[in-house]
Amino acid sequence: MSSINVLSESNFDSIVGSKPALIDFGAEWCVYCKKIAPVIEEIASEHPELVVGSIDVDLNPMLAARFRVHSLPTVLVMKDGQVVKQFLGAQTKETYLKAISEL
Repeated sequence: MSSINVLSESNFDSIVGSKPALIDFGAEWCVYCKKIAPVIEEIASEHPELVVGSIDVDLNPMLAARFRVHSLPTVLVMKDGQVVKQFLGAQTKETYLKAISEL
């Protein structure tokens, strides 16, 4: 069972809230999104203190617009409902973990 929350425009604010979060914006057709999916899954299973979420931008264009997502994948690190770090393109697990450790 996946530890990743499937986020949408209707549930985003109630799931993410003020908790520390790692949010992955992607799309089914995005090759690089598929490449980082296992990394995001590992982080989700190793860090239960985080809300780890995935958003399909094709299904949730308003969320993509809200967070100014213009390229995929985009991964946001959030704290207290605010974006503290934004990564464009595929990154390493270590890069994401370093950003999380700075929360």
